[in-house]
Amino acid sequence: MRSAPAPGTPPAPAPGTPPASAPGSASAPAPGSTPARAAHPVAAPAAGPGTDVGGVPAGPGRDRRLRGASPLLWALPPVALLAVFFLYPLALVVRQSFQPDSGGTSLQPYADVFASPAFREALWTTVWLALASTAGCLVLGFLLALVIAFVPFPGAKGVARFTDVFLSFPSFLITLALLFVYGRTGLANGLWTGATGAADGPFDFLTTPWGVLLAEVTYFTPFVMRPLLAAFAQLDTAQLEAASSLGARAPRIVRQVILPEALPALAAGGSLVLVLCLNEFGIVLFTGAKGVTTLPMLVYGKAILESDYPGACVVAVVNVLISVGLYGLYRVVSRRAGA
Repeated sequence: MRSAPAPGTPPAPAPGTPPASAPGSASAPAPGSTPARAAHPVAAPAAGPGTDVGGVPAGPGRDRRLRGASPLLWALPPVALLAVFFLYPLALVVRQSFQPDSGGTSLQPYADVFASPAFREALWTTVWLALASTAGCLVLGFLLALVIAFVPFPGAKGVARFTDVFLSFPSFLITLALLFVYGRTGLANGLWTGATGAADGPFDFLTTPWGVLLAEVTYFTPFVMRPLLAAFAQLDTAQLEAASSLGARAPRIVRQVILPEALPALAAGGSLVLVLCLNEFGIVLFTGAKGVTTLPMLVYGKAILESDYPGACVVAVVNVLISVGLYGLYRVVSRRAGA
């Protein structure tokens, strides 16, 4: 007979039962089993400058390439549109100018156009009209800008704002307005015939080069006034007050104080007007001036009326070269003027 265990003594294990492990001690592995390893977290190596991330080498070079590729991708759509809708047609015009109607490629279209009296006359008319219009715009624009900027009168700010709005008007609208006033059946001739009983009025100059000149000066003068008003707004009024306090009269103040400050703006505005006058087509067309053929009108006549496409392309190429050269001059003058 087995005696009972003493109080506080753990009971003996049953036969065949493995002994229990002590608390806190590691249990022994079963016979024939592989001892389990303790799981320890293994830290991944940090991505250094040369580590590949997603197949792309990481580092400053990769970041620079990614940053440089983004502006290039944004620039591709506008460059593609420019090439399709502008550069390609321009290239076709240049190519057509070297292809006479007889076939092949030669300089014969250029020789024919340059030897034509119509081309020389159109070139001369274009140049002198552009120069005269630019001179008129410079004088008139300078005087009007002086009045608006330095002569206080009610509505001066409104007139200055209207100058900005005037820039958005199409050129044929100004020509049409002049026809209503100075045309053969216009307002001025109507008043004259009504007052004198004459059959015709005295105003019949719109169909002459002087009518084209008046229309261009009227339309392009605000293009000179806009940079002048901006330059006058930055002029230090203390200089004007000092000159006035020293006894200088208005003409001398304008000549010695205002004009030197306005020269860069005058040069920028005059260069822009010269380029625009060289390419003006609507004013000459709407005035119906007889004997006034400019280079754009000659292109229109050769292409539409005569179906001389090589000749029209030659005149167009010459006009483009002159315009690009003058535009380059305008950019240089504007950069120096800070406009």
